[in-house]
Amino acid sequence: MLAPRRSLLYCALPGAYGALLLGCLAFTPSLLPRPAVFQGMVAGVTSAIGYGVGVLAAYVWRELVEREAREPSRRSWAVFAGVATVGVVASLVLGWRWQHEVRTLMGMPDEPWPWLLVIPFVWGLVTLLLVMLGRATVWVYRRLVRLLDRALGERAAKVIGLAVLVGLLVAAVDGVLFERLRAGADDVFSYRNLLTPDGITRPVERERSGSDASLIAWDTLGREGQVFVASGPRAADIASYTVGRATGGAATGRTAAEPVRVFAGLASAGDVTDRAALVVDDLVRAGGFERSRLLVTTTTGSGWVEPTSVAAFEYLGGGDTATVALQYSSFPSWISYLVDQEQARDAGRELFDAVYARWSAMPADARPELYVFGESLGSFGAEAAFSGAYDLANRTSGALFVGPPSFNPLWGRFVRDREAGTTEILPQYRDGARVRFARRASDPVPPKGQPWDGPRILYLQHASDPIVWWNQALLLTRPDWLGEERGPDVLDSVRWIPLVTFWQVTADMALGTKVPAGHGHVYAGEHVDAWATILRTPGWTPEESRRLRALVATTE
Repeated sequence: MLAPRRSLLYCALPGAYGALLLGCLAFTPSLLPRPAVFQGMVAGVTSAIGYGVGVLAAYVWRELVEREAREPSRRSWAVFAGVATVGVVASLVLGWRWQHEVRTLMGMPDEPWPWLLVIPFVWGLVTLLLVMLGRATVWVYRRLVRLLDRALGERAAKVIGLAVLVGLLVAAVDGVLFERLRAGADDVFSYRNLLTPDGITRPVERERSGSDASLIAWDTLGREGQVFVASGPRAADIASYTVGRATGGAATGRTAAEPVRVFAGLASAGDVTDRAALVVDDLVRAGGFERSRLLVTTTTGSGWVEPTSVAAFEYLGGGDTATVALQYSSFPSWISYLVDQEQARDAGRELFDAVYARWSAMPADARPELYVFGESLGSFGAEAAFSGAYDLANRTSGALFVGPPSFNPLWGRFVRDREAGTTEILPQYRDGARVRFARRASDPVPPKGQPWDGPRILYLQHASDPIVWWNQALLLTRPDWLGEERGPDVLDSVRWIPLVTFWQVTADMALGTKVPAGHGHVYAGEHVDAWATILRTPGWTPEESRRLRALVATTE
């Protein structure tokens, strides 16, 4: 028989203990500092999970010992109240200390003292709402079973009722609800995509898409495409930089070429294949294949191109460069990360294949050096054109992948197949012959002393970047990076806790760009040293790095 009906506000004691345990554990540190509201939300979600785990564990135990449920006594609730008071206070105090430590590690100021007052309120509210949502779902299930019981019998009613409920939930979340939310978001962000940001004007240089000479109209580029072609260093800026450089190398002399920047937006052509063909035609028109270096970039989200990376590539190349990119979505990066993975993959593959087809048809001695770049979801798309390290090295002169998500196929393969004794946060793959990893591009890229001949493929990943380390396996499996020595910007006290760590790192993803450069998912400026390494820039020094970092910072 079904258990007796209870009020939606009823609280089971085993569930309360489960909620308290996981909620308190949610205050343990993770990768990034958490503001009060986020900390309360993380604690609330994990408490709701803990409540469900506690109720389920009690149910299983009762079934094993064949005992009916018992109402807890007042004394039992009094004991729980005492334990809860101690647990909550201890969690707040320790959580405050850990947050102070991680903020100090990243050079961030402490949260103001109301941090301690906001958290319990958010924690309790989120827990209550989620538990009540679960109760409402159980109520619907019970109603279904009672309706079916009249015709099918209790056992069949329970099985079929559960199947119907699961089907309805999946249809609502993954079907109707998901599509409605996506359509609404698409309307909002498609409108934003049509708006030119303040201070951005149509370029006059023929080397840029959207100019009078371009095959691609300015008003079809989209918001981020317009920013990309209208911004960045011009020939005069690059010439001023090269005057101060030591003699010799590609980035020297008192003159510089005008960098080529080519881009196609969603409105520039009908589908991604047509946009790739159009952007290559405009690249030919702008003289991009006549430059010394050609960079194929896969964008993130709504067409955003990391500005400091392209600017560094242009400065180091003396302006004798071309960069090509296209838009595949109107969503910002955080939504694209969830729903546009397939579009990112298709865009990266179509763009590179279109460029490569034109490039490979040129005489070998007349081709530019061909490079690939992708950041965050863009690295996933950029990888899609290649089958492995040999393919990357065979068809490019080098590649830079920054902040790669854990679902990147090539990144995952290189990390899994790393040499024994090397860590997940700083792996070494096949003696670093082609592929290498770095936490800080300004440091020597390991393995030190090993030759790095031929095309250089570099992955740049922070130990504190949740985009890199998040995956669903965190729910029940400890990752290697939490079984190894912690990275330089991750507290030693970070530990893996089943269920809890998953939600902590999930929340960290929303905060990945809210920390100073050099931490989390903020790589601005680090592309300078990364490109200097990949391009083998002669005479490169820490002073040169500081100077160029300051210059590219003005492109943001």
